[in-house]
Amino acid sequence: MSVTQPAAAIATPPEPGLLRRIGFALAKFARRSPLSAFWGIVAAAIVLVAVFAPLIAPQDPLMANFRQMGKPPGEAGLFGTDQVGRDVFSRVIHGSQTSLTVAAAAVLLGTTSGALWGLACGFFGGRFDNYSQRAMEFMQSFPDLILAMAIAMALGAGTGTVIVAIAITRIPFGGRVIRSVVLSVKEMPFVEAARGLGASSRRLMLRHILPQCVAPYLILATAHLGVAIIIEASLGFLGVGIPPPTPTWGNMLADSLNAGLVPPWWLVLFPGLAITLTVLAFNLLGDGIRDMLDPRLRGSV
Repeated sequence: MSVTQPAAAIATPPEPGLLRRIGFALAKFARRSPLSAFWGIVAAAIVLVAVFAPLIAPQDPLMANFRQMGKPPGEAGLFGTDQVGRDVFSRVIHGSQTSLTVAAAAVLLGTTSGALWGLACGFFGGRFDNYSQRAMEFMQSFPDLILAMAIAMALGAGTGTVIVAIAITRIPFGGRVIRSVVLSVKEMPFVEAARGLGASSRRLMLRHILPQCVAPYLILATAHLGVAIIIEASLGFLGVGIPPPTPTWGNMLADSLNAGLVPPWWLVLFPGLAITLTVLAFNLLGDGIRDMLDPRLRGSV
């Protein structure tokens, strides 16, 4: 007489939770690329500072104190004060919030739009692809800063304008990279099999081809964050970015020129150092993600 085992006894063990899988992936990334992992921690710290800027900043970044004008670091604050007595440390912290928000929004908008455009170009081909490639080449014929500056001047100053201007410069890069991925993926056997079974164009694009573009998209987005931060700071320095008194790193560098014939060193050093560290962190993090996701670079094939 057979005895039926309880359901709990024959049940398969539960799969590891999401947090555990994320932790395993991060540990694998740290072992494979320790340098990129270090700069990833730096990038995460900068993002946390930007998110909690109102709690970390000791003073109001817009509050002027005419009794503490132009004080060097140590006398009136950790990073000193500017020409109207505003705390430079607080302005650098709040500037990280503005600069990272603008850069992230611009990269998300521009790279996503370019990726979807490239997906359509690579899948459909024909005249649509030819005309699209000529349009992308026309956009890439302009230097990124010149194109963003022209768009910002045409649309007027404002946060939304800067985001759109930077996003437009990111579109052709995302479009051309994702198009090349689609051209190789759509000829693979599993896509041909799905097409032979009668899958629609929409299903082929969204179910079979688009998931293969996620890794290149993540690499592009991470690498372009640094470029977007530089463009935003350059627009602010040239006076066509986010208008004052909103603290951004570019605006702070531009304001330092009004402090005298030779700007005080702390007004130039700390915003410039913030830009350098942030761009370096995201660029090296992007390199590590590329090495992790590309099998040709990690030695899997």
